[in-house]
Amino acid sequence: MTKKWLNLFSDYLNNERHYSEHTNQAYIDDIKAFTVFLSETGEADLLAVELSDARIYLSYLTDRKYSRASISRKISSLRAFYQFLLNNEIVSDNPFSYLHVKKRGSRLPTFFYEKEMDALFKAAEGEKPLDYRNQALLELLYGTGIRVSECQGIQVDDVDFSMGMLFVKGKGNRERYIPFGHYASEAMKAYLVNGREVLMTRYNKTHNHLFVNHHGEPITQNGIHFVLTQLIKESSLTNKISPHMLRHTFATHLLNNGADIRTVQELLGHKSLSSTQVYTHVTTEHLQKDYNAFHPRA
Repeated sequence: MTKKWLNLFSDYLNNERHYSEHTNQAYIDDIKAFTVFLSETGEADLLAVELSDARIYLSYLTDRKYSRASISRKISSLRAFYQFLLNNEIVSDNPFSYLHVKKRGSRLPTFFYEKEMDALFKAAEGEKPLDYRNQALLELLYGTGIRVSECQGIQVDDVDFSMGMLFVKGKGNRERYIPFGHYASEAMKAYLVNGREVLMTRYNKTHNHLFVNHHGEPITQNGIHFVLTQLIKESSLTNKISPHMLRHTFATHLLNNGADIRTVQELLGHKSLSSTQVYTHVTTEHLQKDYNAFHPRA
């Protein structure tokens, strides 16, 4: 399957971008090197790569002492490859579009502090059907750390309120159960009655998707991005929000409060522990900043 995508991309570079044979081969070699890295770290599926995998690869290249020019070229090749897949609807996101090579190396995952999360929840308050939807969406993304693709695909029957568990089908069709807390439970219950039922009745819709748009149809991944963008505009925050930031926040807050990294790996649905270990660097950096800021002899 990997060979198929590489051949299609190579044809695109030749026929549409009119790249030379040498440039074309350089792109293909960079992508092949990335597939070797993936197979060695436990995630061999090119189509299952996400932003955290891209960041780990950037860290790997930096650790191997590649020059900035070489790293920049490799990341650029992968960015172009995944943009090609995205344009052809083979993948739903380009994980390398958010990645930029800087003098100080890779950027760690960004996350929200608890006060910032409070501001987001405040912005989602309201009593309209979409307000209830937005509250449930925010509570579930933050409360479970699920990917936006997983959130978009949740069915009503996947939610077990009696057990406080959510059934999720993740990357590579790997299935897992994730616990959710009181806040997410209450928000989803309120949404089902005051949001989802109202919208689906109003527009005469019948389906089993949990989250719906303003016409009662299943919400798309772009729709979830739009909801969160609107919430950030209505809050007092200046950050740019993405669903993945909530996933980062979920993992970071768990680790900051003493959760075991293996537990966090299981909750996030990471096949490889290396994907989860990036969050230990985030929490270490957070502790270092606080120490430097507040200790008199730091």
